Amino acid sequence: MKRHMKKKKRVAKKPRSRLAPGERSDQILHGAISFFAERGFGGQTRELASQLGISQGLLYRYFPTKELLIERIYEEVFLRRFKPEWDVNLSDRSVPTLTRLVGFYLDYATMLHDYEWGRIYLYSGLGGSGIARRFADHVRGSVFTRVIAELRHEWGLPDLAAKPMSDEETEMMWSLHGSIFYIGIRQSVYHVEPPRNVPATVKQIVESFFSNARALMAGAALASAQPEKEETPRG
Repeated sequence: MKRHMKKKKRVAKKPRSRLAPGERSDQILHGAISFFAERGFGGQTRELASQLGISQGLLYRYFPTKELLIERIYEEVFLRRFKPEWDVNLSDRSVPTLTRLVGFYLDYATMLHDYEWGRIYLYSGLGGSGIARRFADHVRGSVFTRVIAELRHEWGLPDLAAKPMSDEETEMMWSLHGSIFYIGIRQSVYHVEPPRNVPATVKQIVESFFSNARALMAGAALASAQPEKEETPRG
């Protein structure tokens, strides 16, 4: 009997889809943001590559070092989300100061309450990557000074050129930001339910800050204006 040889059908393999360099870079970057938000910056690049389904060599082709990747994360998560119009809106004195503050912090809070943003901010501080410190300096040099400048103008106090921001004013601003930031931390870190109405809560925090800030700032200005008493020599 003749044996009939059955020809096996060859299944043509689908060619791997090649992403354009920009698309691949974005894929790695956004994958790294999610990865480090869950693992912290102690997570290894080989684990990241495995999670993304690419080789570690391909990852290094786009980001030769972990430090460069972290720098791009800082630019993407912190600097690109920081809106230029925030400073413009805070400076618009045709709008009542409190209205400007509430509008700014309602928008700013959406960034602070983002799951990945909050976790990366905390992990960077704990891991010593420098992201948290750099962003804190950025906020202090932009938002803090702008808000204090507008409040001083509102209440006829010396401007920042005449009198730099005081320690009391700085701590007042940290307290405001910390209160709003903590709403997001409750969700992203402690997994505790946030207030039922987050915008209303943020508005209440800002209004309370505004109502208390005048007395504190006026008191600090008065104290700095008074000359220090000379100590009486003891004989």
